Amino acid sequence: MDEALTALARIPLFDGVDRATITAERLGGLTNRNYKIASPVGTFVLRLAGEGTSAYIDRAVEEHNARVAAEAGVNAEVIYFDVADGTMLCRYVENSVTLDAAGFKDLGAVARAGEAFRRLHDCGRPFESRFELFAKIDEYLGLIEKLGAPIPEGYAEVQREAEAVRAALGRHDLPFRPCHCDPLAENFLDTGARIHIIDYEYSGTNDPMWDLGDLSVEAGFDDERDRVLMAAYFGAEPPAFALGRMVMYKAMCDLLWTLWGVLQHANDNPAEDFWAYAVGRLDRCRRLMASAAFPRHLDAVRRG
Repeated sequence: MDEALTALARIPLFDGVDRATITAERLGGLTNRNYKIASPVGTFVLRLAGEGTSAYIDRAVEEHNARVAAEAGVNAEVIYFDVADGTMLCRYVENSVTLDAAGFKDLGAVARAGEAFRRLHDCGRPFESRFELFAKIDEYLGLIEKLGAPIPEGYAEVQREAEAVRAALGRHDLPFRPCHCDPLAENFLDTGARIHIIDYEYSGTNDPMWDLGDLSVEAGFDDERDRVLMAAYFGAEPPAFALGRMVMYKAMCDLLWTLWGVLQHANDNPAEDFWAYAVGRLDRCRRLMASAAFPRHLDAVRRG
């Protein structure tokens, strides 16, 4: 509570607001500290950035992209952003629930997520920074090497197998668009009529199919939910090339977030057991790449 009130004191909107009239309720978050703020000037969410995140998150890029997404009606309205330390205040999305894997059992929520992604990807304004999957993997590996941190057993073998995916994707000019890039289920706020997508720390210009594949993984979608998501996004049956890319990214996001988990573990993030998280992500990546359907989707990507 004290750290939230201290942060609010430097936000112009709260000039002259009596501290006694403000309440701060701690919310969830893996790397950051988030608070729901109720006050005479409105209801908001305050984000205080986690320790060590400035090493791999460009806050100026995040601010730009978050504001663009808000103007597109996808993100919550951004009220205040301090690029120096990542403190951010956003308007609270009224009458919304924070989704999780269980919330996405509702096929209506899955469809609304697909529609929200389409609004973001087609917003017509550029995001700063380009999300380069394999460059990001190399970046994380470099940070891990600097920290002298261990990597889960079997990672090198899976990364070698991922080179076939890299080659297939590299054969084509991909339709890069503004993308969220880190669609955890908990980043989706559902009013029942519309979904807002929050938290643009990892956002950038990317292949839109990354967002759909990553959400599928994070929310534990089955084949039916994948079909609903893709149909809502495309308004029709998805092209084989797009579906194939979505499946490739389901595997590759687990590969990338394996390394992210290693970084959190190396930085002693106490939010959860990030070593177990990293090992689990790597195992899931390995299983998908070994599945019977994976070569068919890989071939669809090769053919374009």
